[in-house]
Amino acid sequence: MEERGMGAAPGLESELVSIPATPRGVSTPETVTPTGLRSPRPPGVASVAGAAGSNSAKSWTPTPAMISPRFMSPSISSAVGTPMKRVLVNLRGYLEEVGHLTKLNPQDAWLPITESRNGNAHYAAFHNLNAGIGFQALLLPVAFAFLGWSWGIIALTIAYFWQLYTLWILVKLHEAMPGRRYNRYVELAQAAFGERLGVWLALFPTVYLSAGTATALILIGGETMKMFFQIVCGPLCSSNPLSTVEWYLVFTILCIVLSQLPNLNSIAGLSLIGAVTAITYATMAWVLSVGQERPPSISYQPMASPSFGAAAFSVLNALGIIAFAFRGHNLALEIQATMPSTFKHPAHVPMWRGAKVAYLLIAMCLFPIAIGGFWAYGDLMPAGGMLNALYAFHSHDIPRGILATTFLLVVFNCLSSFQIYSMPVFDSFEAGYTSRTNRPCSVWVRSGFRVFYGFISFFIGVALPFLSSLAGLLGGLTLPVTFAYPCFMWIRIKKPERFSCNWYLNWSLGIMGIAFSLAFSMGGVWSMVNSGLKLKFFKPN
Repeated sequence: MEERGMGAAPGLESELVSIPATPRGVSTPETVTPTGLRSPRPPGVASVAGAAGSNSAKSWTPTPAMISPRFMSPSISSAVGTPMKRVLVNLRGYLEEVGHLTKLNPQDAWLPITESRNGNAHYAAFHNLNAGIGFQALLLPVAFAFLGWSWGIIALTIAYFWQLYTLWILVKLHEAMPGRRYNRYVELAQAAFGERLGVWLALFPTVYLSAGTATALILIGGETMKMFFQIVCGPLCSSNPLSTVEWYLVFTILCIVLSQLPNLNSIAGLSLIGAVTAITYATMAWVLSVGQERPPSISYQPMASPSFGAAAFSVLNALGIIAFAFRGHNLALEIQATMPSTFKHPAHVPMWRGAKVAYLLIAMCLFPIAIGGFWAYGDLMPAGGMLNALYAFHSHDIPRGILATTFLLVVFNCLSSFQIYSMPVFDSFEAGYTSRTNRPCSVWVRSGFRVFYGFISFFIGVALPFLSSLAGLLGGLTLPVTFAYPCFMWIRIKKPERFSCNWYLNWSLGIMGIAFSLAFSMGGVWSMVNSGLKLKFFKPN
């Protein structure tokens, strides 16, 4: 190498003796790391580094700092001289070939999901809790009102363990192949089903789940802010109150302000706030409801329907609400992508540790609120869920301070959940921009994307103000993301032995997930139509 004397680091020459040099005439990729950045080596290695080809030199593994996508950004290329750049690129290429270093896309350094990779098990627990528990838990008693005690508990239990199994599959498949990380749900779907089919199968439900959840959060957040205002002010502020749509707008503006945080790791504090507030208000909601006297004429029989078809669609919509309660799998790979990963310390270890803690706490919230809420209100449960029931039946029995605190915690949780569920959409916007311009988004472009998305979600929320029906439809359309696709991905990537127990299990769960998705979607559509959507918006003035 003629360039060796032109500025190459003296210690690197001996380290790279066994690494094949780039052949002449072959261009070297313009992906580099900062000048002089090397992984620390064990004591004693430096003394033998000068012996070319010495077998006594110990092997070493790059540190997470060396493999960070930020250091792979093309914007750093100009900071490193050509000889040093080629030395480091040759080193990186060799380590990628032997599987000791993950191949990274330089564009990932510009995108909000993979911009920062300093996550850990605590961040994983915060994000999974914030994504896995929220307003959808308040709708579970609505599902029990249509299913009854037995089928409601059975359906909730099966759904919980089913989604826990598919979450484990996603965590394991994040690094299914040595040297490759699937940082997004769509990327894993493309690896399993092919480039085109993977996009068609996964892109719509994941984006729909993120956008639909954001819309539902605006609905519940705006309604809760309105009720909080009424509780705090009482009759003193009834002269000219804001309308429901105006409260939706206030909540949307707050969401847009918080959405200016740049990446997924930067909202770890918000996820912690969302997790704590969700656990607190979910516990307060069922404890306050159970502690009060039950309404008269309460019944625990499934709600009657005028016809068999109406009853069937109501049951399907209720099952869709239960499926929607276990959202969050579309974010599992994205959360894991924020963690550093090396050959010795893969990212799936802290991710699964945090996920286990998160979903244990989620179970401790979902089951009591579903069972306690149905016990307290039975078939009198309003379509809006536990908060509406608490306000309608016990607004005069519970101290105003406690009731107002419960509603305020719900608002904080909705604001936090909006951020983590919107992050994949922000990532998609910025990925399209950076792939076309080959440069990162400026602050103004990034802010523009997030303002645009916030107001689009607001307009959808104004057009579809039917929360419980929307939850059933969301649960049906996005059910494959949680319950079906991971099973098929495991079969395609891991290739278990045909006709083995593992093969039968994943095929059965995957097929049932697709069938339930179609059925629950029909139930959700029927429930929305039955709620008077067309009559409401096409009614003459």
